[in-house]
Amino acid sequence: MREQIHFVTGRLAEHSLRRIVGELAERVGFDYTVDVLGITVAALMTTDWIAKRIQVPAGTTRVILPGYCLGELAAVQSVVGVPVERGPRDLRRLPEHFGQGTAATDCGAYDIEILAEINHAPRLRLSEILAEAARLKSDGADLIDIGCDPGEPWWQVGEVVTALKDAGHRVSIDSMNVREIELAVGGGAELVLSVNESNRDAAADWGCRVVVVPDDPATLAGLDQTVELLAQRGVPLLIDPILEPIGFGFAASLGRYLETRRRYPDAEMMMGIGNLTELTDADSAAINVLLLAFCQELGIRNVLTTQVINWARTSVRECDLARRLVHHAVLHRTLPKRLEPRLVMLRDPEVPSYGSAALDRLAHEIKDPNYRIFAEEGQVHAVSAGTHLADADPFVLFQRLLGKSPREVDASHAFYLGYEMAKAATALALGKDYRQDEALSWGFLTVPEVNHRHRAAADATDASAGDRPVE
Repeated sequence: MREQIHFVTGRLAEHSLRRIVGELAERVGFDYTVDVLGITVAALMTTDWIAKRIQVPAGTTRVILPGYCLGELAAVQSVVGVPVERGPRDLRRLPEHFGQGTAATDCGAYDIEILAEINHAPRLRLSEILAEAARLKSDGADLIDIGCDPGEPWWQVGEVVTALKDAGHRVSIDSMNVREIELAVGGGAELVLSVNESNRDAAADWGCRVVVVPDDPATLAGLDQTVELLAQRGVPLLIDPILEPIGFGFAASLGRYLETRRRYPDAEMMMGIGNLTELTDADSAAINVLLLAFCQELGIRNVLTTQVINWARTSVRECDLARRLVHHAVLHRTLPKRLEPRLVMLRDPEVPSYGSAALDRLAHEIKDPNYRIFAEEGQVHAVSAGTHLADADPFVLFQRLLGKSPREVDASHAFYLGYEMAKAATALALGKDYRQDEALSWGFLTVPEVNHRHRAAADATDASAGDRPVE
C-alpha cells in the first residue's frame, strides 16, 4: 500500500518543494499533496498556527512540516489524526530524510582497544594527570598509558598508578626502566610498554602483560628470542614491531607487521600510531582511519596513540570512531563510505545548490527586505525583495549591498550579515555546504549555533501578528 504524504510549506518554498518531492516520490514510491499555507516564510510557522489552517486530504498517512517549525507536533497531530513529523531544515535534504543517498548504519561494535598516552607524566601534578585521564577516557580510551622520561626512575609512579586505578582507570606504563616498571606494577599497572633484550629477564616477576619490541626495529633482531623466552616463562605478551615515520622506513615497517603476523598468526599485537599522526604535516583523522583499517585487517587489536601536537589533539576520539567504522567495513565486507559522517570534517560529502535561476526567482517572490545568504558557484549570494547580488569577495558584495539599500543595514544587521558571509566564504573555500543561520559541519567537532534570527522573528510574529500570516 503506497504512502500518501501531505507536505506543508509557505509560498516562497512552494516551487522548490514541488520539484524535489516530485522527483523523490517517483524514486521512493509514494503519493503526495502539498499544502501552501498563507505565509511567505515557512520557517516562521508554529504548530499552533498550522493546526488552525491545515487541510489534510482523505487517505493521508503522514504529514511533514517545515524543519524550522516551532512548537509541539501534538498540536497538529490532534487535528489531522495521522503521524506528524518535521522534515529537514533545508529542502535540499529531503532525499536524505527518506533514506536516499545516505546510509543509516550502526557502526557501534569494535574489537580494537585504545591506549592513550599521557606524555611526560613525571612533569605533571597528580591533579593534572587525573584530569587528563578523565578526558581521554571520555573520548574513548580503554587504557591510560603513563609515559615516563628517560633517566632516573620516577619514584612516585606507583602512587600515580594507584590513584588512577582508584579513579576507575585501567593503566599501562611506558618505560624500559626495570625499577620504574616494578613501582608501576606494584601500584596496579596491567600492561608494560616495552620489553626487549635489555629488560626481559625481569618481566617474569611483574605478573602482568607486556609489549615485546625488537632490539633493532629495522631487522626485527631480538624479537624472536624475547618472545620465546617470555613464552617459556608464562608471561602474557603483545608484539609491536614498531611503526616508523615517513622518510625513515614507514613502508618497510608496515611490511614488518605483516611479517610478524605471518610468524605469529595467533599472537596479540599492538601498533603505536603516534609516529605517523604526530610527525606528519596532515590532519590526523584520515591517518588514524587508515592505520586502524590496517590493524583491523591484520588482527592487531591494540593501538597506542598520543594527542600532543595541535593537528592531532583529537586523536583518541578519532580512533574511537575509526575503530567502529573499520570493524563494520571488514566484518560486513562493505566499503567504509557514507557510514560515519563524523569523521568527514574538512569538506562535506555533498554540496547541494539551488542554482542562479532559482535564486533570481526567489528575489522576485520575496516581499520583505531581509537578506538570504547563499554560497554557490564560487560566489556568496545575497537575495532579498527584488535584489540578487553575488560576488566571490564578501567585502565587495557588502559594498554593493550598501549601495543598493543602505538604510536597511544598521550596525546589528551589518554584524549579522558579516558573520554569515564569513561562513559562506569559508564554505566556498573548503567545499562545504553552507546553510544560513546554521553552523558549518565539522564532523564530530561541530559546535551547534543558536538560531538567533529565527527565534527573534518567530517571537515577533507570535507577539504582533497573532493569527495573521506574516507577509
